[in-house]
Amino acid sequence: MASFTSKRTSLYIFLSAIFLTNAIIAEIIGVKIFSAETLLGVAPAQLHLLGDFVLDFNLTAGVVIWPAVFITSDIINEYYGIKGVKQISYITAGFIAYSFLIIYFVTTLPPAQFWLDVNKTDAVGNPVNINNAFAMIFRQGLGIIIGSITAFMLGQLLDATVFQSLKKITGSRKIWLRATGSTLVSQLVDSFVVLTIAFYIFGNWSFSQVIAVAIVNYIYKFFIAVVLTPLLYVAHFLIDNYLGKEHAKELANESSMSTFM
Repeated sequence: MASFTSKRTSLYIFLSAIFLTNAIIAEIIGVKIFSAETLLGVAPAQLHLLGDFVLDFNLTAGVVIWPAVFITSDIINEYYGIKGVKQISYITAGFIAYSFLIIYFVTTLPPAQFWLDVNKTDAVGNPVNINNAFAMIFRQGLGIIIGSITAFMLGQLLDATVFQSLKKITGSRKIWLRATGSTLVSQLVDSFVVLTIAFYIFGNWSFSQVIAVAIVNYIYKFFIAVVLTPLLYVAHFLIDNYLGKEHAKELANESSMSTFM
């Protein structure tokens, strides 16, 4: 029993580390917008949404690793319940806020002269102020920070609740339904909340533009959630082998009652 207790604690720490690390990295790199169509070598989607808006799949770089956060959250929920998800979500939100504060402070530090003299021009000979470039890349607006953290917490809490609600209906069966279903519901809210706060309340977007861009983002998240579903079964297989099937089943049953450690 002592060995099982140690293993389940170690597993929670390991899963939490994956969750926290990927969430923070996603927030930091999210300032870059990339073209999914160019990456795949296909023509721009040119989606006509809500009248005047023609949108392509130009996505924040954070979406590259956000799926790891979704999957890890569902695995934690499966074995440690809502309490386990809430615990790491609150901790992660705190560290995201802490990261933004540290990054903002660092961008205000006076640059060393020799650092400014490095790479004075870009590839085509245009002058570059590396200090300004550093600040512009890493310093995000207050609206984006507030919107991101708010959407993250709402999405996580909603995901955990929907996941456990579906688990009560399906029992130990249909992992794909509760995992994918909870992600699709939570990310629908996440997609709209972050854009509404960041660009409608704190920015100058129209509400129609928020809706149009959120729809494109959600289409991507919907697709990824479905495509990555098999990874949940791989994770369950590995965890069952690590804990032992009986212990893994016991832990999963406990999670439905939100008992953890």
